[in-house]
Amino acid sequence: MTGQLEQLLRLNTLTFHALGDTARQDIILLLEKHKRLNVSEIAEHSPLSRPAISHHLKILREAGIVSIEKEGTKRYYYLTLDEKMDLLKQLIDGIDEQCMK
Repeated sequence: MTGQLEQLLRLNTLTFHALGDTARQDIILLLEKHKRLNVSEIAEHSPLSRPAISHHLKILREAGIVSIEKEGTKRYYYLTLDEKMDLLKQLIDGIDEQCMK
């Protein structure tokens, strides 16, 4: 495995971890549908508790999949997938080039 491919794998580690949980996948799908939600709004559509939702949002935020916009005392979450999608595409292209010969 080339150094570049290994680096791309490492850069995608947080993304893989964040996407590997069905609760986080459900939150991503909710945010894709509604564009921007706070924890209470996500809780209305989820069987998870508010603390559990906050925990999952923290993981998604650390992975760069969601960002926060503050409005008064509320924090709204929205998707920020562009950079992560580019890294995943680079990884897929690298695997295709190196491993599928």
